Amino acid sequence: MHGVYIASSDAEGDKRPVALGLAELLAGTVDTLGVFRPVVGAGERDPLVETVRRRFGVAAPYEECTGVVYDRVRDDPEQAMSEIVAAYGALAAKCAAVVVIGTDYTDVATPTEFAFNARVAANLGTPVLLVLSGRGLSEEQVRGAAAVAEAELAREHAAPLGTVVGRVDPDGVAALRAAGPWSVLPEVPGLTVPTVRDLQRACGGRLLFGEDKRTGREVSGILVAAMSLPHILDRMRDDSAVILPADRAGAVLPALIAAHLSPDFPAIAGVFLTGDTDADMPEPVWRLLAGMHVRVPVIATGLDTFTAATLLADVRGGGAPLPDHKIESAVAAFDSGVDGPALLERLQVARTDTVTPLMFESTLLGRARADRRRIVLAEGTEERVLRAADLVLRRDVADLTLLGDPREIRARAADLGLDVAAADLVDPEASPLRDEFAAEYARLRSHKGVTEQLARDTVGEVSYFGTLMVHLGYADGMVSGAVHTTAQTIRPSFEILRTSLVSSVFFMCLADRVLVYGDCAVVPDPTAEQLAEIASASADTAARFGVDPRVALLSYSTGASGSGADVDKVRTATDLVRERRPDLPVEGPIQYDAAVDPGVARTKLPDSRVAGRATVFVVPDLNTGNTLYKGVQRSAGAVAVGPVLQGLRRPVNDLSRGATVRDIVSTVAITAVQAQAGD
Repeated sequence: MHGVYIASSDAEGDKRPVALGLAELLAGTVDTLGVFRPVVGAGERDPLVETVRRRFGVAAPYEECTGVVYDRVRDDPEQAMSEIVAAYGALAAKCAAVVVIGTDYTDVATPTEFAFNARVAANLGTPVLLVLSGRGLSEEQVRGAAAVAEAELAREHAAPLGTVVGRVDPDGVAALRAAGPWSVLPEVPGLTVPTVRDLQRACGGRLLFGEDKRTGREVSGILVAAMSLPHILDRMRDDSAVILPADRAGAVLPALIAAHLSPDFPAIAGVFLTGDTDADMPEPVWRLLAGMHVRVPVIATGLDTFTAATLLADVRGGGAPLPDHKIESAVAAFDSGVDGPALLERLQVARTDTVTPLMFESTLLGRARADRRRIVLAEGTEERVLRAADLVLRRDVADLTLLGDPREIRARAADLGLDVAAADLVDPEASPLRDEFAAEYARLRSHKGVTEQLARDTVGEVSYFGTLMVHLGYADGMVSGAVHTTAQTIRPSFEILRTSLVSSVFFMCLADRVLVYGDCAVVPDPTAEQLAEIASASADTAARFGVDPRVALLSYSTGASGSGADVDKVRTATDLVRERRPDLPVEGPIQYDAAVDPGVARTKLPDSRVAGRATVFVVPDLNTGNTLYKGVQRSAGAVAVGPVLQGLRRPVNDLSRGATVRDIVSTVAITAVQAQAGD
């Protein structure tokens, strides 16, 4: 297959959850995904195309992902159709699958627009996934709308693939699913809600203070601050956008920002200053705000207060690329309502042997969701951890426990516009579990002279508390390290959960495959015995995550060509692995080029089962490993996931202190899958 055409029968049908969900499904199956919109608005780039390109790593430039503008369709429909077909054909030739997204009924809204989309689909040769709005409709009304749309598809000779009924009230989803041959998606809260950025675009505003990334926050309503400060504070609501005349900013704005930061007041989405900000904002207030490190967006608009309030109250979301949390909510809705494997089967999509980073991530998240586990995030007040927790919970990847002062966690999440309400919040300092944990830690470490009083002080530290939660069954795994050092994260695991030599691997996600590197983070200079143990453990970890293990023990020499203490250590380790694990294809000592390049392998080790096609690379020491993985990561543009720890009774994983939000999400999923395997 090449393309699937997503078309809505009217302006109420929201194609975004279907487009994003289908893109997620295909990105986990094929190696090159494309997105195409036959018709777009003139001027700014189409926000849905940009959302799909960014989220799913679409390689094609924006210009190759669009056909024509609406004016072209109106002026010369036949020529426009030819240009659309040519543009789609050029893109499809480069992609294994293309998500084609029909028009939005925003520029040429006519009774014939759906027929136009059907004709485009027929000319592109793409089956149509029909999107209907079920908002406020009965079963019979949905059935009638589906029949009309399907008849239109037949008239235009477009091939129907299936029907998705979206925007359904959650209470009515089950009944509607049972009533007909369609998929049903619940209304996705927030998709049609505007963000601060949407409001800023609508009023032509400029950011005076605050962080630009926070303009992606959703707005729950508009509050005009044209009253006394106590009344304003009393009327504040979570995520409201406050419209404030600039000539009142000196008296009100600092108090609004202070209230936003207070855990006792709602967290607002942003402030819009109306009028002449330069003339009306007192200079001392400028200096005060400039020194406060204001994070909440404060936006200036030249509109007067009445005009701004009227305009902003009517703004709907969707005018800008969607932020991550909205994407995840949309994909989660698609997952809940559409049978993905059955859809792929109807499309006859063959899974490629190539494994891209997105495919690896998709597989991880799917496996974690299939058997959810509880994961402790030890750094519960850290921004990246909170953002990752929001995404994990939206996608049902895992149940979460966040460690830290619950009041501070809630305030921080509210300030960032994140939803972590479904997570358990535990303060190690005040938890009733602290006495139990102290007694257990004292028991485990009594041979080291640890008393219960000393243990009580120790277990108040988040890494120890989280590790003991895992040890005693209150959680299935732990992730830490976004702000703590590796030693701080894994020392408790060494003391409490170690069953054998603790080592690590990185999953190195290249453009077309996933390789496993071990050990690049824990054991500085392993002995031959330890190197053999690391090789076996790394192979098992690789197999657990779908990588067929072919193990190369790396050295500066290949085969019998070299000698010396370092290469002899690798040779001894290889012999130990072969003796203990005859099931494993293993080669060593071997140079990296001979391990990955079939041509070099034919010259140096022509009879090897591993040379030229290794998937698991075991380095001789930490110096080599850290240099290797970072060099490949930066030079080849690989995504490095890890370090993933091995040798523990229950999983605990360390994060790089430079970890991104998506790195943290992936590590949570890996930890959950490790916990499943430990049952």
